Amino acid sequence: MVVLVAVLVAGGLGVGPRVAVGQGRVEATMFWSQSLGIRKRFFVWLPPSYHTAPQRRYPVAYYLHGLWGAEDNWTGLGSLHRSLDSLTAAGMPELIVVMPDGDDGWYTTWNWLGDYDGCRRGFTPRPGDTVDSYCVPWPHYDDYIARDLVAYVDSTWRTRADRAHRGIAGLSMGGYGAVTLALSYPDVFTAAASHSGILSPLYIGPHPFSAPPRYAPDLDALRESYGERFWPLLRPMFGPDTTGWWSRDPSRKARRLAQRSRDSLPALMIDVGVDDDLAVDQTRAFHYELQALGIPHVYAEWPGGHDWEYWTLHARESLRWLAARIAP
Repeated sequence: MVVLVAVLVAGGLGVGPRVAVGQGRVEATMFWSQSLGIRKRFFVWLPPSYHTAPQRRYPVAYYLHGLWGAEDNWTGLGSLHRSLDSLTAAGMPELIVVMPDGDDGWYTTWNWLGDYDGCRRGFTPRPGDTVDSYCVPWPHYDDYIARDLVAYVDSTWRTRADRAHRGIAGLSMGGYGAVTLALSYPDVFTAAASHSGILSPLYIGPHPFSAPPRYAPDLDALRESYGERFWPLLRPMFGPDTTGWWSRDPSRKARRLAQRSRDSLPALMIDVGVDDDLAVDQTRAFHYELQALGIPHVYAEWPGGHDWEYWTLHARESLRWLAARIAP
């Protein structure tokens, strides 16, 4: 028996060739996010047995894209659906995998409401985005993922709708998002994986990393550290002073949660490429802080840079790691 499935193409979703049973299928879905005040699109990968085992429920993993990315990145550039097909065929427990659109919002509630009208006037079209999906009146990107999207997914598909069967992962900006969302919403996510994440946003040196890490004392130091290319993409979300930055800092979030309830700490997996000039020192700094806090985590450095060759390869590891934790 063969089935027709929807497959991703460069410009969006199209009808692909007939494929053998045993492969999952990718679907594109729109839903209303109250936290953002607009409709957002996301992709969902449904495992091979989803449509043949109607009584079965599945754990869910959420995969977040990086800066300048979109909801089709993990499939269109990272072949995540193909990795899922091969891993599932090799015996990995079946999951539902959700890939949302995070714009360039850093998966956090911004320090200000943003310039909605200015965004609409100055929007430049790009693949996967329209002015109506990119410019949001209420930039609450954390609640959008952890509350709105999770609730919609649990009400639409047959999920195992509890913390123990829900994980999250991401790359670069999405690695930051995965870790901070899991630390901020421990009632929602039980595990988080970061590939090349921006995990220590106040880190300014040394380069290369050596302990103890140094953190920016003020915005001038931060601006110099990030440079003119990245600074406009961080300051509006994180705030006009270091107070807003520290409140969103992953190591500070981990410390607060550990002090409140160590039993609520999510399992963490962190990796980075040794040639990743953007993320390697930040990742090492976060690893150092977790060690100092006595928070268990899986940590690895691998050959590679800040690119899809690295993320495509190592997403297979986070999929297996998450499956072992949310689909026992």
